[in-house]
Amino acid sequence: MLTQTTFPIAAISGSSQDPDVRGLLTQSQPGAMTFYPVDATIYAQGDEAGPLYLVEFGTVRICQMTADGRRQITSFCYAGDVFGLEPGSEHEFYAESVDGAGIRVLRPANAVGFAQKLLSIALRRFARMQSHLVLLGRLSANEKIASFLCDLLDRQDSDDVVHLPMQRADIADYLGLTFETVSRVLRVLKDRGIVRVDSVDRIDVVDYDALRSLTD
Repeated sequence: MLTQTTFPIAAISGSSQDPDVRGLLTQSQPGAMTFYPVDATIYAQGDEAGPLYLVEFGTVRICQMTADGRRQITSFCYAGDVFGLEPGSEHEFYAESVDGAGIRVLRPANAVGFAQKLLSIALRRFARMQSHLVLLGRLSANEKIASFLCDLLDRQDSDDVVHLPMQRADIADYLGLTFETVSRVLRVLKDRGIVRVDSVDRIDVVDYDALRSLTD
């Protein structure tokens, strides 16, 4: 069951310190925050596109089902991220909660101001998508995993601990690898003394410089 709680925009939890997102919120109407449990669909591929969404807490995966029935995860969204922006009238992708996520719908209170604040967010998202395409097309499996872990370190503002809200299968579908390859590479990094894997949802980075060097 989905649950909703309504707060004014000014009462938002501060999940994002991103000035562009904070600026977008000032141009948005007050709206309800809805809790989506694990694996719940936020919107489906082919649904009518409309509002934008803000992740208050938790993690969201943005996916597309290919013509041959395979899932490709194009991005993960974390607390403070805005998603749902698409060029057409229908969603070409679908969004799901990974680990139980609080999602707020963003609707413009001031159309011009909202659009202006949204532009820089859209451009940054486009740049991230371009980087992801390079990662998919040019890097080896070891480089992909290392880049993914370094990106999470940066986004989680941590030097040595990566929290993994997603499953190994999610990581595989995001990086264009198989589940087995993801597990194998993590074992390689562990055997080299670069990381320590104590649980499925946490990776301790023992040698950050060695991990970062794999991404160069």
